[in-house]
Amino acid sequence: MLNPYVPRPIDRPTDVPLDPEADLSVLDEAKILAAPDDPADWPAWRAQLGRWRREAAERAGYDGSRYDTEPTDTFVVSLVWLWDELLYDHDAGVFDVDGYVRAAERDFGGFDGVVLWHAYPDEGVDGRDQFAFFEVPELPEVVRGFHSHGVRVFVSYYPWEASSPDAAGDLLQLVDRLGADGVFLDSSKEGSAAIRAGLDRLRPGLSMEGESRLPLARIHDHTMSWAQWFADSDVPGVLRTTWFERRHVLHHTRRWNHGHRHELQSAWLNGSGVLVWENVFGVWVGWNEHDRATLRSMRRVQRDYRPWLQSENWTPLADHPGGGVPVYASRWEHDGVALWTVVNRGDDHDGPWLVVEDGGAVFTELTTGAALDVSADAAGRTVVGGRLPAGGVAAVLAGPAEPAADGARAGELAAADPTFPRRIAERVPVAAAPSPGVPAGSVRVDGGRHDLTVTYRVRETGLYGEAPYVDEWKPLPPRLHQPGTAHRRVHLGPFAVERTEVTNDDFAAFLAATGYRPRRPERFLAHWVDGAPPPGQGERPVTHVELADARAYAAWAGARLPTEDEWQVAGEAGLLSRGSPAVWNLTESEHSDGRTRFVILKGGSDWEDTSSAWYFDGGVREPSFSAKFLLLGAGLGRSSSIGFRCVVDLVEEGR
Repeated sequence: MLNPYVPRPIDRPTDVPLDPEADLSVLDEAKILAAPDDPADWPAWRAQLGRWRREAAERAGYDGSRYDTEPTDTFVVSLVWLWDELLYDHDAGVFDVDGYVRAAERDFGGFDGVVLWHAYPDEGVDGRDQFAFFEVPELPEVVRGFHSHGVRVFVSYYPWEASSPDAAGDLLQLVDRLGADGVFLDSSKEGSAAIRAGLDRLRPGLSMEGESRLPLARIHDHTMSWAQWFADSDVPGVLRTTWFERRHVLHHTRRWNHGHRHELQSAWLNGSGVLVWENVFGVWVGWNEHDRATLRSMRRVQRDYRPWLQSENWTPLADHPGGGVPVYASRWEHDGVALWTVVNRGDDHDGPWLVVEDGGAVFTELTTGAALDVSADAAGRTVVGGRLPAGGVAAVLAGPAEPAADGARAGELAAADPTFPRRIAERVPVAAAPSPGVPAGSVRVDGGRHDLTVTYRVRETGLYGEAPYVDEWKPLPPRLHQPGTAHRRVHLGPFAVERTEVTNDDFAAFLAATGYRPRRPERFLAHWVDGAPPPGQGERPVTHVELADARAYAAWAGARLPTEDEWQVAGEAGLLSRGSPAVWNLTESEHSDGRTRFVILKGGSDWEDTSSAWYFDGGVREPSFSAKFLLLGAGLGRSSSIGFRCVVDLVEEGR
C-alpha cells in the first residue's frame, strides 16, 4: 500500500537525462523537470531543457497563437464553495461579492479569478445532475459583480458525471448564461475537443483548465492548468508545461496541506500561479498567515511585471552564489532589463542571494521594500543579498523602481504566524420545545446517558468539520470511501419523538394556518400541484423543504427537530417508522465554522445512485448512520429525498 504522506510515483519530478545524445521525449508528459543536486551540472541541465523544448515543439507541431488572444494574467485563483458564508448570507439569502473581494484583498492581496464549486459533495442526494445545482437566478449578477472588480469567473465541471445526455452542450449553455470566463475540469487532465470548439464559438478568450498533467498535445488550447499533486526536486526544478509555453499559467495547490511553502516557491521560480482553496468540500483547510503574507508579497510583481515572468529569456537556477546557500533564483529579461525571482529553501538567511555580471546596476527589491546589500567579489562580479526569512521570497530588479506599497514587509513575513488557523465546526444551539405530555402520534424516550457508535462513509467532506487527509497526497481507496465509526457520549433529557415523518397533508395544514412563505421560494414544495399535495400522496412524507421550512413547521406545532443523537437513540430503540418512500430526515444538528454550514441527516432514503462513489449516500440506513449534508442556498437544499419529523422536550411534573 502506498504511504499517503509520500508522493506517488506519478507525482514525482522527472530526471532530465544529461547525455547530449539522450532521447528527451521521456520528458514530454512530466509534471516537474527535476534539477540536479550538483551546481556543476546545471549548465548541461539547462542545455538539455532547451533542446527538449525545441524538439517537443516540433513533435507537437506547436502553434501558440491562442496565447496571443486569451488572457494569461490569471495568476492567483480561488476555488470557492458557492455557498461559503463569506460569499453568501444564508440568513438574508443574498450574495456579497464586494465583501468577498475585500476579504481576498486583505488576506491574499486579491484574486485574479474564482472558480465556483457548486454541487459535490451533495450531488447524488436525488436525481439532479450537476447543472441543476447552478440554477441560481442571480448567478449572472454574481459573475458581473466579480467582473466589476477585475476578477475572472470560471465554472466547475465534473466530466466523471454521466447523467446528462449532452453534458458538453449543457456546459456551454451554462457558461453563456452566466457570462463566465471559462471552465475548470474536475479530475480530468484535458477538456474534450467538443468543449474547446464550443467555447470558441461562444466568444473569444474563454479558458479551459484541466486538472494535473496537461498533455503536450493540448498545451496549445489550454492556456491554464490546475496543478495538484506536483512534487518538486530538492533543488527546485521547472514546471514542464510552463517551460514549454512561457505564457501558460499553472495553478499550484495541495488542498489538504496546512502549509503551502513548496507550491508558492515553485510557482514563484516558474513565473506561474497558485490556487487558493480554503474551504475543501465543506472542510476548513485555511492558509496560515505566513503563507498568506508570502502570497501578498508576490502579487505586485505578478500584476506589474508579467512581461518578465512570461519572457522567452528565462534562466532557471541563475546566478547562484554557491557555497551551499539554500537560496535559488530564476532570471528573467524583458526589454534588456533583468528581474530575478528568489526563494529561500532553508532557515533564516542573511547573506548573498545572487552573484551577477551586472556591474554598476541599481538593484531594487520589489516585493517587500527591504534594503539590499550590494558589494563586489574578488572577480569583480556584483553580489546582491540581504536578509531573507525561512521560506521567504523576493524579487530583484536590475534598475530603480518604486517598492511595493501593499506587499508584506520583510519583518512582517518573518514574524507571520506559520501555525494552522483552525476553525471549529460548532453545533448551532437548540431551542427547547417543552411539552407536559406526549403528543398524539409520538412516543416517549427516557433521558439519561447514552454511549453512541456513529457510522458513516469516510469522504473528503469529513463528518463534523474535521479535515480527513491532513498533509497527505491524493487520498485513494481503500482509505477513501471506506466505512468509518465515531463514538459519542451524550446526555439527553426526556423527549417524545413522532413515529413517522411529517406528511404532505400535515404541511398543508401548517400553510393554511400560517400562510408561511420562505425567504427563498425556489424548489419549495416543488412536487406539489397547484399549491396542494398531488392526489393520493397526502400521507407521504413531505419533501422539497429545507431546514428553515422544517423549523418553521415545528415551531408552529410547538415542537422542534430531533438532534442526530435523539434520532439515533429513538431509532435504535425501534421507535421510528419510515414513510413511503423512505427519505432522509433533517435533524437539529446544524453546524457552522463561520464559512461552511452543514446538517447531519439520518435514516437514509429509497433513492440511491450507485453509478459513482462520489455521489451522496443513498439507500435506507441503520439508525447509527450519519451523513453530512452541506447547506445550499437559493432553495437548492430542497430535495425529493429529504423530509423531517418532530420532537418535544418532556417536562416532568413538579419540575
